[in-house]
Amino acid sequence: MYRNHIVLAGFLARDAESRGGDDSTPFVVLTLVTKSSWRDKDGGWKTHSEYHRCVAWGARFTDVAALKRGAHLQIEGELRTREYEKDGSAQRISEIRVCTILRLQNVWGQPESVPADA
Repeated sequence: MYRNHIVLAGFLARDAESRGGDDSTPFVVLTLVTKSSWRDKDGGWKTHSEYHRCVAWGARFTDVAALKRGAHLQIEGELRTREYEKDGSAQRISEIRVCTILRLQNVWGQPESVPADA
């Protein structure tokens, strides 16, 4: 059995961006940031933020384009890799092809800000 399934929970690093594809299929590009924290050997806190390019295809995601930086989301989808050419050299990019988006709230019910290193 094979499975390509990703679940990410994080914050939008920038406002969602609505675009149209080559065949005028609408899609929305989201940049989701996830963060992990740990204690180093000296007891101090270390953090690492990871940025994920997420693409939501189709008219059912057009309302997602209204999401703003800092929105707390859970995104489910599959990992896709594609290649394109830029300035004469081949580029490879990995992105999440979104299947579902769930808007989350923090425990206090207030919007949270994106981590400072975003």
